Amino acid sequence: MKSDVEELMPRLLPVELGQNTEDVDLSGPPRNPQEYLRQVQLEASMCPEVVVAQIDPKKIKKKQTVHVSVAGCHAPPVGFSPSLHWQQQQVSNFSDVRQTITKNRKHWSSQTLDDNVQMPKLTDEEGWKKFCLGERIYLGASACSTDAELDYSKVGFPPFLTIVSRLNQSTVLMVLDVLISWFEEHEFVSQLGCWLYALFACLEKPLLPEAHSSIRQLARRCAQLRSTLESQDDDKLPPLNLLICLVARYFEQNDLADQE
Repeated sequence: MKSDVEELMPRLLPVELGQNTEDVDLSGPPRNPQEYLRQVQLEASMCPEVVVAQIDPKKIKKKQTVHVSVAGCHAPPVGFSPSLHWQQQQVSNFSDVRQTITKNRKHWSSQTLDDNVQMPKLTDEEGWKKFCLGERIYLGASACSTDAELDYSKVGFPPFLTIVSRLNQSTVLMVLDVLISWFEEHEFVSQLGCWLYALFACLEKPLLPEAHSSIRQLARRCAQLRSTLESQDDDKLPPLNLLICLVARYFEQNDLADQE
């Protein structure tokens, strides 16, 4: 009796398998075209009709579907947003930094790192948080002793050019996403601002969809935090304004831009 597959897909080279298939040797090479076709036919008949793939969920990358939110930023308190001239100046300075990094990337990436610089693996998200922010910030410690200030494992490695020049785009996007996700649940710290600026400087244009989503998320978080500040003299205000400015003005997310 013909199978459903044979009914839907008639054989182009009809070959009768016959009732006796014991003489078909699947372990050896076919001796003629007729035997080859009979081997293929017999192997196909032995395949299960339904095959279920064994998928390891741990190997499936997070956020397979990228949703780019079009929600805007929190409106800044009166007097807390920068002028258009200030924003244009920051974009110009940032563009110069990017050009310098691009021009000298090969030189800086070839420099030998200090022995204490152990860069995490690409998939080690927690390791990158500790590397960039330091164990004290990562663990939520507020006190900082004098000897710890000289220990980069405690206070975090600065984004030295010899470090960021070694990061390919996959790593830049991954670390950027990790730090932005951390920022969603924590307060702004200067070490975070330094790393975000450095990663922005290494982020290639045109942006990938996941990069669009991440930087917009960052701008909204900065605006939300800015709306809670009580004084224009707060040390957090300039870096928050700068990050919003770069997302909106340089990476062309114009709907998030501060207006005069």
